[in-house]
Amino acid sequence: MKHVFITGVAGFIGSNLARTMLEQGYTVSGIDNFDSFYDPQIKRKAVADLVKNSAFTLYEGDIRSRETLDRIFKTSGADLVIHLAARAGVRPSIEQPQLYYDVNVTGTLVLLEAMRAAGIRDMLFASSSSVYGNNKKVPFSETDPVDNPISPYAATKKAGELLCYTYHHLYDFNIFCLRFFTVYGPGQRPEMAIQQFGRKITEGTPITLFGDGTTRRDYTFVSDITAGILACASNLKGYEIFNLGNSDTITLIDLVRGIEETLGKKAIVEWKPMQPGDVEITYADISKAKKMLGYRPDFPVKKGLKCMFEAQGMC
Repeated sequence: MKHVFITGVAGFIGSNLARTMLEQGYTVSGIDNFDSFYDPQIKRKAVADLVKNSAFTLYEGDIRSRETLDRIFKTSGADLVIHLAARAGVRPSIEQPQLYYDVNVTGTLVLLEAMRAAGIRDMLFASSSSVYGNNKKVPFSETDPVDNPISPYAATKKAGELLCYTYHHLYDFNIFCLRFFTVYGPGQRPEMAIQQFGRKITEGTPITLFGDGTTRRDYTFVSDITAGILACASNLKGYEIFNLGNSDTITLIDLVRGIEETLGKKAIVEWKPMQPGDVEITYADISKAKKMLGYRPDFPVKKGLKCMFEAQGMC
């Protein structure tokens, strides 16, 4: 398995993954629609070095276009699809639920059908820790019930997992669904907390914190995520769900303090109430990924923050 097709290839995780897979000898092709959810120039910059590599092919298009996917799969020679493309973000999904359903659910179904027609039976699907909702049991395990999503985004990711299982059952697809836990690192999307906080603290502009600062997140450095994806690609058989996280949590206020320490500058904080769709905690039980994939995250938050902001020239 050496030719990989990545959806959302110009995104934060997609571009990092493509770069790593090219370094490991894979042939990589990918699709991105350069959506205006954030500045498309950020994505174009992320793939600027990739398009110079003869082993990489970039297609501009939308995963909801069956015609586009059929044309790509007819000639690409891909034998594994890594499906990262999605409309991202919990809070925006509450404002635009129909768009999120269309991209994340319909887009996934169109992709699965195009794969079936092309005879491609192997997929890694990017799910999310958001499917756990306000799960009271921590850490979150893949066997926990996930029938109570609290945002449209979370509901679309759960729906995507169900579609993946259906195609495994009906058509013998090999599919692993990967529940990512708050991925960060150099090139992270600009609206995400760590990137946004770092930028605003550097500029001396206020950051907004929701709640009382005690909500906790399991932040996972992007290279740990790409390592987990590569391990899945090497072990893909049947249908499985895996948590890919750091399996360590930090409160919101301690995260801000860590960013302050890394940047050597204090934050100006504005406090606001908790937002609809936000969860109290995310916390990954990664024992299954450790046992079956040899997954071992290597970046505690303090190390990850330093690597991220140094790579971006901010400290």
